[in-house]
Amino acid sequence: MAIIVDKVQKRKDIALSCKDIFFKNGINDLTVSQIAKTAGVGKGTIYEYFKNKEEIIFEIVSVLIQERNTVVEKELQSVKSTKEKLKLFSRFFYSDEDAELRKLYKEFISISLQNPDHGMIAFQSKCANDYFDWFEKLIDEGIAKGELIEGSQRFTRGLFAMSEGVFIKSQVTDIYDDVQAEIYSFIDALFELIEVK
Repeated sequence: MAIIVDKVQKRKDIALSCKDIFFKNGINDLTVSQIAKTAGVGKGTIYEYFKNKEEIIFEIVSVLIQERNTVVEKELQSVKSTKEKLKLFSRFFYSDEDAELRKLYKEFISISLQNPDHGMIAFQSKCANDYFDWFEKLIDEGIAKGELIEGSQRFTRGLFAMSEGVFIKSQVTDIYDDVQAEIYSFIDALFELIEVK
């Protein structure tokens, strides 16, 4: 009887098995042979599931972001104010616990900018829209609770884009000493405008 392989799970397993060697070596020094050896499969199996190394990074980022989102969703339930929820949500851009995911995310952005392909663009677009929707939901809840003024949702995309922009600029310039402080300062200033007095 033939063994039935769950190809989606196998793809995730292969990608996640090489997460640590990626962090150690980076994508440029990572070889398909290393990936195959670490995953315990042949090189041919790697190419059966992935076109290239970049696609493996894409899969790792996808899986880890989903895992992180599950954790954040639970943590948000224990936070009362909308302002504090948005600060918690933005933690990805500065917290020590998200440092590995940020490293992967930077690689993914770099790959996407150098060699954009339809799959990566679709993934980035879906992530961005999901986060915008999540931010908007948090702001909608703040309006419903009477914390925020009507129309506050108009700031959703700008708030997320600002947080991501501060993070990216902090990686390529020396204009931001403290990413967390910059993001919190912006959120505090924004809430002075949109909080119900």
